[in-house]
Amino acid sequence: MVVKGAIKTGVYFDSVTLMIVGRDITAATGVLDAAVVMGTRENQAILKSAGLWLRQFDAAADTDLLLAVKAASAEAAAGALRAAGEQLKAVRDRTDAAEEWRPLSLEGALQILPGANVALISVAGRYAGEQAMQALKAGLNVMLFSDNVPLGREIELKKFARAKGLLLMGPDCGTAIINGVPLAFANAVNRGDIGIVAAAGTGLQEVSSLISDQGAGISQAIGTGGRDVKKEVGGIMFLEGLKALIQDTATSTIVLISKPPHESVLKKIGKALKGVRKPVIAVFLGADEKTVRRYGMAPAATLEEAALVACGARPRPANGQVADLPHLGKYIRGLFSGGTFCTEAQVIFRDLGIRHVYSNVPLPPFVTLRNVWKSRQHTLIDLGEDVFTVGRPHPMIDYSLRNRRILEEAQHPETALILLDVVLGYGANMDPVGELAPVIREARVKRPIVFACSVTGTPRDPQNRTKVVEGLESAGARVFPSNAAASKFAAQVARSLEKS
Repeated sequence: MVVKGAIKTGVYFDSVTLMIVGRDITAATGVLDAAVVMGTRENQAILKSAGLWLRQFDAAADTDLLLAVKAASAEAAAGALRAAGEQLKAVRDRTDAAEEWRPLSLEGALQILPGANVALISVAGRYAGEQAMQALKAGLNVMLFSDNVPLGREIELKKFARAKGLLLMGPDCGTAIINGVPLAFANAVNRGDIGIVAAAGTGLQEVSSLISDQGAGISQAIGTGGRDVKKEVGGIMFLEGLKALIQDTATSTIVLISKPPHESVLKKIGKALKGVRKPVIAVFLGADEKTVRRYGMAPAATLEEAALVACGARPRPANGQVADLPHLGKYIRGLFSGGTFCTEAQVIFRDLGIRHVYSNVPLPPFVTLRNVWKSRQHTLIDLGEDVFTVGRPHPMIDYSLRNRRILEEAQHPETALILLDVVLGYGANMDPVGELAPVIREARVKRPIVFACSVTGTPRDPQNRTKVVEGLESAGARVFPSNAAASKFAAQVARSLEKS
């Protein structure tokens, strides 16, 4: 195995371009891993953890472009670096030749679109805070897609936004639906009278899609970023979003989604809900139901339950027969593109009494997986964590890393079942069946491995959920109506394996 790299100075490419180039060279013959990133402190740390750091990068500055390739041979690494350089040059040449004028500043953008009232910001975290503040001062609500924004800056931005009567969704806010318009990772859902506030992007996608699939619809879906409900931030935007939905005459039912908020935040939510007649369903994954009720909310144990209760439907019973499964392997391997789904699966495994679960993002009492590249016993992995996404698109966009991991897990004699989420919608992979189905078939040819999948989305999404479900089932996967349903089935299999 060889690691080679290069530094390019005086060049800048947007993050999407860098992710595409990283994806393409990673897929080259003989390449084991690769990254194409700017030399920020955060990216340097991720390169080191991924085994892609080289001594020549020690002097790299934030504005330098770092290319790193891990390959089976020096020739393969050198070839991948050449291909990356040629691809970046081609992008630069196209950009220079483009005739379309694009504004270079917020002021220029507002001159083109003076009636705008929302800014979506996706730049490097250290610059994102200043851009967000400029947008807020210009009277714009902000969706801050960027991550790695310092905590102190987040608090400052949210307090400023609150004082001006504006929303600051984020940092690291991946999903919102405002006045029927999906922003970033979101799905084509019905308009309706159910409002959502979520500190979990894929959680928002799952609940909004399940609501739409029930024939109901969404009034507004407001993302806040995952840190908002922690003690330090104090739920500033979670509360502002909740207040907005309470006051919204088009919203008759409210759904709240997050990991368990800090007790101080729960108290603030409870205070805001006093005297509110609208039903409020809370899915605070893993939270104590009695505590949730005490603060005036109806608890839901899963994202699916929250969606169904909001629609006035009964929660579905667990389905799927485990008795007819092939007798092979001992453990479940969950490979998730959505971090919220990994959390939900752990809650379900815990509630069903499954022991010895490992994860890179463990919930108590489960254990941290020290080597994220090697599963141990029952393993549930969030592939959206930084160590997996350096220099490549998010796993909801790029399936290459997960596909390799699927084949590795399927060949391991201890693996009995592979649990997957497939997330559709705007911004997600446009051909999930074309990329995932051949891998499932290949894995099942070598061993009769069981695949349990959920598909988050709607038939109106660009990928068409109905067709995706049909394609995955044709490949031999068992497709369930929700991540919760798939996870319950996997947990039942795990319990059966522990008894055998």
